[in-house]
Amino acid sequence: MGFVDLHTHSDASDGSFTPAHLVHLAKEAGLCAIALTDHDTTAGIADAVDAGKELGVEVIPGIEVSGNYEGHEIHILGLFINPDDPELKAFLKDMRSRRNRRNEEMFRRLAADGISFTDEELFGSNPQTVITRAHVARAMVQKGFCSSANQAFKKYLEYGGRYCPPKEETEPESIVKILLKNGAFAALAHPFLYKLGDKQTKALITRLAEAGMQGLEVYHSSNYPLESRKLQKMAAGLKLLPTGGSDFHGSCKPDISIGTGRGGLRVSELLLEDIRHCVCPKSQKET
Repeated sequence: MGFVDLHTHSDASDGSFTPAHLVHLAKEAGLCAIALTDHDTTAGIADAVDAGKELGVEVIPGIEVSGNYEGHEIHILGLFINPDDPELKAFLKDMRSRRNRRNEEMFRRLAADGISFTDEELFGSNPQTVITRAHVARAMVQKGFCSSANQAFKKYLEYGGRYCPPKEETEPESIVKILLKNGAFAALAHPFLYKLGDKQTKALITRLAEAGMQGLEVYHSSNYPLESRKLQKMAAGLKLLPTGGSDFHGSCKPDISIGTGRGGLRVSELLLEDIRHCVCPKSQKET
C-alpha cells in the first residue's frame, strides 16, 4: 500500500517551492501521488503534472478556494479539477480580484502604521504568485517587524482584524457548486482550524454536504487524534468521503513535511481510489 498527500502548495500561491520541485520532494518522500492545491490559481498544475510524469508520481490537479461562513474565512478543496474549464477560470479570476482588493486595503492599513513592503519582498522569485497573508507574514519576519510568522498572523494578520479586513463575501455553497459543475471533488479543508467549536463545525459540514459537497479533510497536519476521530464520525454520518493532506508550504511552514505533516500523518492511497471512483465512476469500472 502506498501513501499520498492530497493538500500541498507551490510558489504559484504561498508555498516556497516551484511545482516541479514539489513533485521531486514527493518522490523523495516515497509518495505515489500528490494533489497540488494552490490558493485561487491553477497556474502551477501543468508544470507539476509534467514533473510527475517524468518521476512516476501521480499529480492530481487541485485548488483551494476561500469562502466566508458567518464571518469566518473557510477553505474548500477541489480535487481532479479541469483547469481548462472557462467557467472555472472566470470564477478564479474573480476570486483573485477579490483577494487583491482585500490586499490593497490591508497594505493601506499597515502603511498607515509604518509597515510597508516592496513588490520584491512580497512576490519573491515568482512575480505571478497569488499574494496571500502568508506572503505578508514572511515579509514581516524578513524585515524584522515580527519574530515569526505565527506572531505576524496573531498581531497583524488575523482575519477580520484591524489590519486584515475580510474579502468580499463568497458563499461556500457557490464554491461547491462551481467545483461540482467543473466535475471536481469538493471537500472542506481542515475544519477545526476555523475554531468554530464542535456544534458549529458540524453545522457547517452539514450545510455544505446538503449543497452537494462529497468530501471532508479528516486527516491534516493540525489535527490531534481526537479531532480526526470526530471528523471521521461526522464524515461517515453525512456519507462524505474522507481525504487528507499535510498542507505543505515548504519554508513558509517549516515544521510541516510533505507526506507526513508534523511527523505522524500518513494518508493511504486507498482514500484516493475512493475519491477517484466518486469523480470518475465510469472510467473506474472500465479499468
